[in-house]
Amino acid sequence: MAQPQPPFADGEHYHIYNRGVEKRLVFEDQRDCRRFLETLDYYRLKKQPSRFSFRKRPVIAKKTKPGKPLVEILCYCLMPNHFHLLIKQLQDNGITDFISLVSNSYTKYFNTKYKRVGPLFQGTFRAVRIENDEHLIHLSRYIHLNPLIDYVVKDLKRFPFSSYHEYVKEQGLLTNPREVLSHFKSGKDYAKFVLDQEDYGRSLKNIERSLLDING
Repeated sequence: MAQPQPPFADGEHYHIYNRGVEKRLVFEDQRDCRRFLETLDYYRLKKQPSRFSFRKRPVIAKKTKPGKPLVEILCYCLMPNHFHLLIKQLQDNGITDFISLVSNSYTKYFNTKYKRVGPLFQGTFRAVRIENDEHLIHLSRYIHLNPLIDYVVKDLKRFPFSSYHEYVKEQGLLTNPREVLSHFKSGKDYAKFVLDQEDYGRSLKNIERSLLDING
């Protein structure tokens, strides 16, 4: 039986994650990853003027768009069959509305592209409330370690679809890394923190898989 979602409160941080239905791939190529990131960027603002079309994709962080933010994205990582987000809710129902818009938009794009029908993601997304600053920085590390944990790459610098690069460069595009980086001397110091704990992240991955199997 699936566990109920935590009540989402404005100003609080949450780990949001979900995977493909029947554990299927949800990102088949780099274009799919870019599309998902652009969808995150588009729908984080409330009252968009029009539907997001994959035929007219905006460039992340290149234009100022109207609307107040529903959420603030702190971290992300896209894996072949699942995604992770660390986000802060800024408006009532912001997380629920945001994830619903993103999931529906991306599913329509994916189904059109690959000529399929039906749900793409496995039911309702999972959400875990971040309890304190220590939890926040350790979760950011875990999210960024995912490509190493799942052996997608051997060097995080070679993985383009996470916010790890924004943290190392101390320059947010889709994300706001300041809250996490405020606990470190520099982006390089944060990178050392992440890479020194690969084994720790791998153990957390086993915990997450158990939760997905139990609640799926």
